[in-house]
Amino acid sequence: MRFHILTLFPDMVEQGLHTSIIGRAVEKGLLAIEAVNIRDYTVDKHKKVDDYPYGGGAGMVMQAQPIYDAYLSIVEKIGYRPRTIYLTPQGPLFTQQAAKEFALEEDVILLCGHYEGVDERVLEEIVTDYISIGDYVLTGGELPAMVLVDAISRMVPGVLKNQESGETESLEGNLLEYPQYSRPEVWQEKAVPPILLSGNHQKVDEWRREQSILRTKERRPDLFERAELSEKERKVYGEE
Repeated sequence: MRFHILTLFPDMVEQGLHTSIIGRAVEKGLLAIEAVNIRDYTVDKHKKVDDYPYGGGAGMVMQAQPIYDAYLSIVEKIGYRPRTIYLTPQGPLFTQQAAKEFALEEDVILLCGHYEGVDERVLEEIVTDYISIGDYVLTGGELPAMVLVDAISRMVPGVLKNQESGETESLEGNLLEYPQYSRPEVWQEKAVPPILLSGNHQKVDEWRREQSILRTKERRPDLFERAELSEKERKVYGEE
């Protein structure tokens, strides 16, 4: 899978994404991450990519031309117009399900805005998806873009050493992950739950499922309402 990130700060993106699991996947050829510097495509001799907003107001707006030309450079290289994501609080919240869907794509372009925003006309021309990572404002779209690349990459076959870990962790089926424990068996007078030492894999799976449901109900009631539960589980763990 190939990620193309349109940004004013390519170093920030490349340094953040070429480490750990994602970095190893790039080295293995499972992923390709390209940071495209929008400034390289401005026709302004001073490399200017922003200007004052029509109608007045504070701040500057990113101009359409450099973004569009940077976008076209990618399209010309890969031969088609891929899904293009604009990172903005105006989009729907990014979810694990969305990460799975994007992971099916061969190429994805992510547009990182800055200043007071981006000229609406270029968004209308190139953007297929508007995505938010939360109801707050950041200084730019680079951090959200890196969040998406990380989450989507984990769903690409071969990126994780144990693919099951990408299918059973938090938010699978709208449930939070069950509690995890490692050695020693007792720490600070707190013991590992006996069921995890029993060797009975069926009982362990049942306990983990129960803990995921209870934890989601307690900590994320909004997720619990959408959790994928059986009719029996709904009766047992539903509203009291």
